This record gives sequence, C-alpha cells and structure tokens, in this order.
Amino acid sequence: MPPAKKRTRSYDSAKTRAAVLAQFRNVRQGVLALSPEQLDGPTRLGEWTVRELAAHISWMVDSVPHCLGMPEPAKQELALLDWPSVTASGAERIDEHTRGIESSDLPALYARTLEAYEEGIAGASDDRLLPISFGAMRLADFLVTRTVELVVHTDDLNAATGLDIPYDRQALAACTRLLADALAVKAPGGAVEVRVPPFAVVQCVEGPRHTRGTPPNVVETDPLTWIRLATGRTGWSEALDAAKVSASGERADLSALLPLMG
Repeated sequence: MPPAKKRTRSYDSAKTRAAVLAQFRNVRQGVLALSPEQLDGPTRLGEWTVRELAAHISWMVDSVPHCLGMPEPAKQELALLDWPSVTASGAERIDEHTRGIESSDLPALYARTLEAYEEGIAGASDDRLLPISFGAMRLADFLVTRTVELVVHTDDLNAATGLDIPYDRQALAACTRLLADALAVKAPGGAVEVRVPPFAVVQCVEGPRHTRGTPPNVVETDPLTWIRLATGRTGWSEALDAAKVSASGERADLSALLPLMG
C-alpha cells in the first residue's frame, strides 16, 4: 500500500506578513549603520558588494507591492513548494537587475520599500495572485518565500560585515520549514528523519519506513546550519567536520541532495 500523500504545511498569514516586516526592519537598522567602506566591501555572493547585497534585499521586499500593483494573473502557476527548485533558473536575470538598482542612497531606498510594503499588503487578500517571474503565485505563499530571501541574505550580510543582525523568530521558522519541506519534495520517502529543532521535522528518502521508536536514519542540525546547507552556503562535509550536523544511519548522508537552492 503506497504511503499517504503528505499535506502541504500551512502558514499563519498574519504572522508571515509581520515576520517579513520585522526582518526587513532588522536588516534596515544594520545596513544604515554601515560605513561607505563597509558598503564597498566584498560578499560571498560572487562579485556583489555589500551595497549591492543591501539593494538586492530591498528589492526582494519591494517585489511584494510591485507585483500587487500589476494586473492579477488568470490562474495560479506556481505552488509554494515549487519555488525553491526554480530559483536557480533566474540567477542571471536577478544578478543583472540587482546591479542596476540605484543604491547610492540606501536610507531613502529602504524607507521607500518599507512604506510601499506596509501600504501594499494592507487589506490585500492572501489568495491574490501575483505575476512573479517564475509563474503566478498566491500572495500568502509569496510572502513565505520572502522570509527565505530575508533570512538567507541577513546571514550573508552578517558574514560579509561582522554585523550581528538578529533574526525574527517567525521569519527564521518559516524559512527553515519551507526549506525542510523542499527536501521532502525533492527526495520523497520515509527512510530518513531530518530534525531542525525547534522548527521542523520531515521524513524523506526512499527506503524502509519506520513506524515507531527512534528511526534508524536521523539527521539533526540547527536552523542556520540547515539554511546554509540548503542554499549552498555550507557544504555537507564541512558541516559534519565542524560538528554542526549529526547524521546517524547508512542512509543519513544528504550530500547528494544539497543544496536545494542555487
């Protein structure tokens, strides 16, 4: 008998909307404290400077009101769990757009983005379809993807500058859960249990399925390490060597499945 199909995780839209706002404010506070020399410094994202990374983050949030201001598509084309796997296809376009953002006045850019986001989502329906570049997507789902963009790039900013920009708990939780669920979609099954306390537990990988007690194949890590693994900021072997990941069982090697996003 085939295993029951897993239901898509639900997210509290009000909390997600607030999480995007809270994390963007955290980033804004950190970015506005940077000196011109720091803004011109390198990042781990290819040739992007810190300034370009900061501009990119603003664009990721501004994409919400921007898409809300466009005509609504006729039908949904992209589900939430489809999003992580398609993002790499837009890398060249995203890079080109980011480099073209006018970012000489980051305080003004961030202020405009913050105001546009708050005005845009006020009263907007969760089911409103947005014409994002990867396909029409529900607003509620798109907002979950914004937590991924914000959390991942907050980590990039901290790595590049030595800042300690905090992570909104709800944003970190949504980001962690979406990327964990994306793994379960990429490698369906019940042979391995992946634990990312306190936010997510998923089963994945084909093979014998456990029904009770401690599963034979377990991977456990913390949220930020999981996010770095899922997005290619950290390699599997590197995380194991640093004792950031524990993996037990003959099927608990996830290296062939990672990263989930480019």
